[in-house]
Order: sequence, then C-alpha cells, then structure tokens
Amino acid sequence: MDDRSIEDILDTIGDQHARRLLAAISREPQSAKDLAEECDLSLPTVYRRIEMLEEYDLVTDETLVADDGNHYKIYESNFESTVITLEDDEYKIRIYREENLPDRFSQLWDDLGAE
Repeated sequence: MDDRSIEDILDTIGDQHARRLLAAISREPQSAKDLAEECDLSLPTVYRRIEMLEEYDLVTDETLVADDGNHYKIYESNFESTVITLEDDEYKIRIYREENLPDRFSQLWDDLGAE
C-alpha cells in the first residue's frame, strides 16, 4: 500500500474501536452520532478512529443535508476484505475493493494499452 508502514496499518485495523466501527459501517453507512450510539463510544473517540481509518483509505464519507438544513457526514467501508500474509519473514497486506463493472472494463482496456 503505497509507502505507508505495514505496522501502522496493522495497528490501525488492530485497534478494537476501529474494528467495531468498520464492522458497523460495513453493514450500512452511518453518521458519527449513530456509530457512537451503536458502538457505545464517545463522539471524540468515533471521530479519532474515523480519521485513522481515512488515513489508510479504509472508509469514505458523504455529506448529506438534514431536513432542518444542517449538514452531516455518513461513513462507509471502502473495501470488501483484507488479507494479511507472511512471506519470507515479511508481512504483506492486500486490500480488496469493490469496483463496478465499467471501472473494471476501463482498467482492463487501459492495461491492454488500447486507446
């Protein structure tokens, strides 16, 4: 994953609160307030963990407008699965993301060198 430290990524996904948040938003996108209630965490804890997860592109957010005109964000998991392997005394992490069919076709087309 780019130049990011594998240890930092493992520490992030190894954090108990971060894992609980990821589990919750993998079921359905949720606001920080909803996550705090569901996971029984304080809002500052939720925001700190979301920030950690965003650093490694593990969550995405979308800004919505409430009926009263206030803006808020909902958070969603940005991957389907993670595989951690140990090869030659070195840990490797592979994060699998869901791609839609047009994106996959475009990537395949680009990989073939077609224009």
